[in-house]
Amino acid sequence: MSFRERLRAASERSGSLLCVGLDPDPARLPTHLGPADDARTVLAFNRAIIEATADLVCAYKPNLGFYLAYGPAGVEALIETRRLIPAEIPVILDAKVGDLGNTSVAYARAYFDAWNFDAVTVHPYMGEDSLEPFLSRSDRAVFVLVKTSNPGSGDLQDLPVTDEGTTEPLYLRVAERARRWQGRYGTCGLVVGATYPRQLAEVRERCPDLPILVPGVGAQGGDLTTTVQAGLDSAGGGLLINAARGVIYAGTGPDFAQAARRAAIELRDAINLARQS
Repeated sequence: MSFRERLRAASERSGSLLCVGLDPDPARLPTHLGPADDARTVLAFNRAIIEATADLVCAYKPNLGFYLAYGPAGVEALIETRRLIPAEIPVILDAKVGDLGNTSVAYARAYFDAWNFDAVTVHPYMGEDSLEPFLSRSDRAVFVLVKTSNPGSGDLQDLPVTDEGTTEPLYLRVAERARRWQGRYGTCGLVVGATYPRQLAEVRERCPDLPILVPGVGAQGGDLTTTVQAGLDSAGGGLLINAARGVIYAGTGPDFAQAARRAAIELRDAINLARQS
């Protein structure tokens, strides 16, 4: 099965467009699990979150940086976290990778083969040849940064550029290139922040069939209903609404996993309500 087929199956099985971010922050890990600077604490935390939410999500998304901060033991915790996630649930490694030639080949082998992730996030700044080792993997997916959720995203992403006789913001030109890469490789998705719903609607119009990973709902201030209505595809799906802090840190005591489950249910149901409206 292709990534998009696995994603669709997971979404239908769970009735959900919710993607949970597995981003272990040492300052927020429940103290009863162990020392916050111990990667074994991270693994115990992730195991509990996965067990509590696996039937409620369409995907998981660990961010590489949170694990690298623990050194080699953190990398091992990331790899083991991947093994803990049921095989039928797609897992996106948020690595924002992109480099030249053999370096990208090595990254693709690491993330897809050695670590067995289903998809990665990439930045397109170095062009198609830097992404080809990822895009060419027919059973995986590549989520291209188009319009990110951070306040400074407009510094470069909103700059007007002229390409092929058309002048428009850079993020739309990137979306256009991604649409073409999808036609060539069939493995492309997009990343657009919930904090920019107008831009999300523009990207959806440009790329009607591509899956869009949407960070920025919740702690970053993105409005859920506006986001869902701006980004849905014609079939009423096509979105992965990412939530990390609002779900995994919903509770801090011994019942943190149950609190995370309640938060995930609430968010999943709110997403579905927005889909229906």
